[in-house]
Amino acid sequence: MKHALLLPLLAALPALAAAGPAHAPATHQPPVGHVFVIVLENKNYEDTFGPKSAAPYLAHDLPAKGVLLEQYYATGHFSLDNYLAMISGQAASRETRDDCEVFEDFRLQGMTADGQAIGHGCVYPASIRTLADQLQDAGLDWRAYMEDMGNDPGREASACAHPVVGSPDPTQAAEAPRAGVPHGDQYAARHNPFMYFHSIIDAPGCAHHVVRLEQLQHDLARAGTTPAYTFIAPSLCSDGHDGPCVDGRPGGLASIDAFLREWVPRIMASPAFRRDGLLVVTFDEGEEEEENSSGGTVLRYAGEHCCNQQPGPNIGPFPESFRDGNVTYVIDDFGGERTGTVLLSPFLRPGHVSKLPFNHYSMLKSIEDLFHLPTHLGYAAQPGLVGWFEEGSDVRAAVRAAR
Repeated sequence: MKHALLLPLLAALPALAAAGPAHAPATHQPPVGHVFVIVLENKNYEDTFGPKSAAPYLAHDLPAKGVLLEQYYATGHFSLDNYLAMISGQAASRETRDDCEVFEDFRLQGMTADGQAIGHGCVYPASIRTLADQLQDAGLDWRAYMEDMGNDPGREASACAHPVVGSPDPTQAAEAPRAGVPHGDQYAARHNPFMYFHSIIDAPGCAHHVVRLEQLQHDLARAGTTPAYTFIAPSLCSDGHDGPCVDGRPGGLASIDAFLREWVPRIMASPAFRRDGLLVVTFDEGEEEEENSSGGTVLRYAGEHCCNQQPGPNIGPFPESFRDGNVTYVIDDFGGERTGTVLLSPFLRPGHVSKLPFNHYSMLKSIEDLFHLPTHLGYAAQPGLVGWFEEGSDVRAAVRAAR
């Protein structure tokens, strides 16, 4: 899809900035009223769900309880651009693809005809809408539960934690335990996509919506205190990003499995999940290939993608490469590799395997449809993109009647 048709930036019409066209309400959706999303880090499909996976609970136990999306793809490299795609449908800018090391405003220059913001930077203006904005407009509550957020109060707040706009991000690396911070701090703002939208961080309710992970146990106790949409970001250790971790844990797939063994049963036992829940366990992106030589290290990203995904107006052309110190990054294409994803719900027959390609935009579209939201955001509105439960999806074969 080419971006020849550009809408000029008109201050008087900010609402044009992100929403896709209105769509007819999706039919034949399972009656899901609570969606839970756990996002893990940087693993390819063979490592996540393959037969030799080092995370047996993830690879074997969870698919046996739900539906494995075998052909699920990330949308980019490195982290932040994937997280933003999940909740806004926005493709990468060079700064979001670089994980927004400086927490700078996105300088909006216009919009494409398919709902993509044109410009550079990473903290989007309030005119760029998110799933959170859609849910609030529909009268539905949402919360993001962030592990370790605020462990070091000198580094970030314990709610709605983001760097100061225009300043370097101090959460780019984990902080080891020390006096006053006995557990260290492994919160990463770049794994908290809600912090990159002024419509959220400037709102008075931000501290209600973006909270520490410990709050989730309380909120799960009753359906009435469980948000309609729950987003869970483990720490840099629990999500598999680091390994070994600064607190002595192994990290990688071992710590992923430990986190899932603790939290998935809690979620699945909760009144909200048992009544009308859907739990999504997914990954932000796949891994790179590493080559070492006398000239330094080369990290190569294949950039596999699916679903007629487009790169957006702010990156490319591909392949491209750049050097940082003695590391050369080679990005062959703009996708984020195949990672796999698993869905668990009382409305899904266990053990089903989907062969249809999906990606982060598919997930956004599917959640918008489950909540009967009136529009699809950004690339979630791309023609031909198939949601999990709509006509043409093989996931529908696993849907069973409400109990």
